Amino acid sequence: MYIEQGYKGDIGLWKYLIIPGSFIGLMIVNYIAILYSPVSVEDSMAQMVDTLGSNLVLILLLAPLAVGLFMVLGWTKLVHSQSITSLTTSRKKIDWKRVFFAFGIWGLITIVLTFVGIYLSPEDYQFNFKLMPFLSLALIGIILIPLQTSFEEYLFRGYMMQGLGIAAKNRWIPLVVTSVLFGLMHLGNPEVEKLGFGIMIYYIGTGFFLGIITLMDEGLELALGFHAANNLIGALLLTADWTAFQTDSLYRDVSDPILGWDVLVPVFIVFPILLIIFSKKYGWTNWKEKLTGKVLSEEEFLKLDN
Repeated sequence: MYIEQGYKGDIGLWKYLIIPGSFIGLMIVNYIAILYSPVSVEDSMAQMVDTLGSNLVLILLLAPLAVGLFMVLGWTKLVHSQSITSLTTSRKKIDWKRVFFAFGIWGLITIVLTFVGIYLSPEDYQFNFKLMPFLSLALIGIILIPLQTSFEEYLFRGYMMQGLGIAAKNRWIPLVVTSVLFGLMHLGNPEVEKLGFGIMIYYIGTGFFLGIITLMDEGLELALGFHAANNLIGALLLTADWTAFQTDSLYRDVSDPILGWDVLVPVFIVFPILLIIFSKKYGWTNWKEKLTGKVLSEEEFLKLDN
């Protein structure tokens, strides 16, 4: 009963609107600014990297989201009087084994898929390893990327999932709304400008995958681990001139960007396989009820919780 964990805090509908509303407002303003800017996102990023260096640009991109994590957790604790544990999971304590399992399995898959791509099309990749810049990247990434990805998970799959679920009294509305909003958050990424809106299949599809594993597992742990591995391992392995993270990674993609199999395979093949693996490992059952069923009232939840 993950969504119902929100009852353990001081609910108040207005309290749930402040943080998501502010973030969505910033997203809209940012997208409008990009839409009407005379300079493309790719060119703007290139100018920043040339002026400041890729590692400093990465810090500037990640730091506000890292701060956002502490804002969400602080708001939950101070305004809602809800524990971080109940925002994270329906279990009595956060299951770190789940976090590291999801991190490990998706990290391994990301490494395998990346090197398969390099093996099949070596002309599309350039070895980019430089020891000191890479070590600096690794340090920045290990510190800031898990904070950035945790912010997104706690905001969308945690805070908004619980708030919307309690308001709507069902599970499918928060699943759909948070997944679509998560995808739309990436509209300002240079990948969208370069590849077109078809890339939104990946972003929204990833949002649905993360929402499904959160609801089925009754906690954020798997989503936290997966998302951290996705961004951290990706940043360390591969970069390109047209991606949001332009880093001193091991390899640089020098191919002409096209919307291809690498967008569709994760969503329609790899993610379903991961759902099967997770469901077998953690004994998931009753999928329909957990993904679309009703959310208990506060009185019903408190009776069961006591």
